[in-house]
Amino acid sequence: MTALSGWENFYVIVGSSAGALIGLQFVVLTLISQMPIRKTGTQVGAAFATPNIVHFGTVLLLSALLNAPWHAISGAAIAWGLVGLVGILYTFVVARHMRAQTVYQPVFEDWLCHVLLPMAAYATLAISAYETQSHAHESLFGVGAAALVLLFCGIHNAWDAVTYHVFTSKEKQQQQDDRRRDETTKADSGDLG
Repeated sequence: MTALSGWENFYVIVGSSAGALIGLQFVVLTLISQMPIRKTGTQVGAAFATPNIVHFGTVLLLSALLNAPWHAISGAAIAWGLVGLVGILYTFVVARHMRAQTVYQPVFEDWLCHVLLPMAAYATLAISAYETQSHAHESLFGVGAAALVLLFCGIHNAWDAVTYHVFTSKEKQQQQDDRRRDETTKADSGDLG
């Protein structure tokens, strides 16, 4: 019995959730693609949309790695440690994109869920990989916690993005409708006079 035994159900559930949410992100982006895109849209996407797919993809990758038939936990630890190190670097890139974009002014909640918590999750992966030789059982709980944090950050961030688009789109549509109504009213009153 290896140290990874007993984690199969956890990673099947978490990995399946991440895979389904990746698909859902594609559906949502397709639905909101009808909205006009500003020139800075790619900056915003790199800061607020792409990281969700990366986090969901990381959870899916961790699920696959930890369900693979490793002969020893050390191989899996090296793999998830590399994922953690790459994730730390990627989180710095996300922070840079968040600062560079000018469409939306991030608030603390954005920094928490797009930078701080993912950074903590990726650091937990790296530290857990290092600690595996002496604390294998605890390290696996660290990896599981990191996967859940990334999954929940992705869910939170995706929901935030969708609600932002829905409400700003509705507000802009309402403003356009109000302007058209005002123009129609002015034109009608000019015809009467």
